[in-house]
Amino acid sequence: MNSNANSNSQSSDLNGVDDTLTSHVLVCDEDNDAMHEIKGFCAANNLVGMLVQTPALYNILSTNIHLGAIFISEDIDKNGVSGIEVAVEIHKLRPELPIFIRRKEESSLTDFPEELQKIFAGCYKLDNIVALTELINRYIFGAGYPNEMVRGIREISTESIKSTFKDMDVLCDTPYLVKDKIIYGELFSLINIESDWCRGYMMLQAEERSLMNCIRAGKTQLNPIDPDFRSVNTMLSELSNLTWGGFKSRFISGDLDDSGAHKIQVPIIINHSHKYISFGSDEPQLCFRYTLVDPKGNLQPVTLYQKFVFSLSFSPENFKENLQEVDDLLDSGELEFF
Repeated sequence: MNSNANSNSQSSDLNGVDDTLTSHVLVCDEDNDAMHEIKGFCAANNLVGMLVQTPALYNILSTNIHLGAIFISEDIDKNGVSGIEVAVEIHKLRPELPIFIRRKEESSLTDFPEELQKIFAGCYKLDNIVALTELINRYIFGAGYPNEMVRGIREISTESIKSTFKDMDVLCDTPYLVKDKIIYGELFSLINIESDWCRGYMMLQAEERSLMNCIRAGKTQLNPIDPDFRSVNTMLSELSNLTWGGFKSRFISGDLDDSGAHKIQVPIIINHSHKYISFGSDEPQLCFRYTLVDPKGNLQPVTLYQKFVFSLSFSPENFKENLQEVDDLLDSGELEFF
């Protein structure tokens, strides 16, 4: 399994995409009754559950798959390994991922040693699955991204991609939230986002070879003859600026005040060998996956990942769209549809 295999996500163009946020979770549990309950819980709570057997778990965690959490049972599996032992190893590999452990008898973690308690984001029992609802709301969906913002980002970004790539269909998966800090591909751009209701970054991530093939095929405005890595950098930079411009025009109004709160910065840590980036925050990242398809079939599909991390401040209660300004311009005749 890899990051391109979001088989449970809904892919579409601008028409008919569900903007309800989802999150992918790994489920490591071999109890049939529990699996039935967890499957129903995921379906009812906007989670895309992916069942994994313990031997394959570590291989999956080493891939680029984007995850929001891990569901695990404390039971001993058929290989004689307890869920607690597995959780300890998961925490070593991916400490940013919340782990929710299913327990049979206890309704808390207080019987675990203190160091072991720190590994888990929480626990639940099948007869008290409401506790799991509280956990996912706190650790996965707690950021409270407004639907208007999610839909607007998708629309702005899709149009920006269409302006950058010629004669390519743009598909977008249902947007989702991730807790991991994995980088997809060899290339990513990073642009600062700052307003009176949010501060953070937008990332675009891609594979260099795929973008290079688009340039060579004449699918961009760049010279298709002998492009190099600078050509790819230029294209991704222009796409980032175009998308940021649309975001600013639609979601940011007025001048940012000059208070000290807006001067706070957090170091960004990038570890290239582990394809890892950290913004100093555990808040879930808002992720969009776009697939560019050549309708003539001459090119392999191109995948772009877009992530938003509002690691410095986020006040969704102050969010609003600047749609009234567009209406005013239409009424005045300064702007018209064509």
